[in-house]
Amino acid sequence: MDSNAIADGLIQYLMLVALLTFHEYGHAWTAWKCGDDTARLQGRVSLNPVVHIDPIGTVLLPLLMIFMPGVGHFLIGWAKPVPVNPYNFNKPKRDDILVTMAGPAMNLLLAIGLVALARVGLIFNSESMAELCLAAAALSLILCFFNLIPVPPLDGSHILRVATGMSHETYANFARFGFIIIIVLINIPPVRDTLGALSYGTRDLLARIFGVY
Repeated sequence: MDSNAIADGLIQYLMLVALLTFHEYGHAWTAWKCGDDTARLQGRVSLNPVVHIDPIGTVLLPLLMIFMPGVGHFLIGWAKPVPVNPYNFNKPKRDDILVTMAGPAMNLLLAIGLVALARVGLIFNSESMAELCLAAAALSLILCFFNLIPVPPLDGSHILRVATGMSHETYANFARFGFIIIIVLINIPPVRDTLGALSYGTRDLLARIFGVY
């Protein structure tokens, strides 16, 4: 791997860590506003990436996908799940869904903002800025849609638990196999293709709306 590829990989990784940090901040902040201060007391209502790092999802898997050809086809990852006590919520079922959706919603909002910045870059004749912002927007959307997959510890699994009335005990048993299931899923071509189509299709739609394309 040459120096340019290493530099590009490190830029991708830094973008991923930043986007994951905002994602978890969204969860923690929303939980706090819904009446649960568990995450706040543990220092998770923070934009400091260190407090959100998961050894596998934030470090090992992303770096393998970047620097080991054949391990991954696009970059994904996850951070340490935000601790939540649903018994503290003002309205448990509603607030559980709000907290769960806050992470993907944050990634969607970031993607919109990044595409808008890409447009600003083009206005000031900075194609490199526009390209970087569009790449970050695509990555943010990949994280958004990836996290909606209903497999623990991803956000979609919490939505599934609430929608089906699954007990916390049953969910915990299911969650033990979550990481294995995720790794298998991201190596299934139809899953990768669908995730890529949703992410890049949404990014391109936003780009057309903002006049980038």
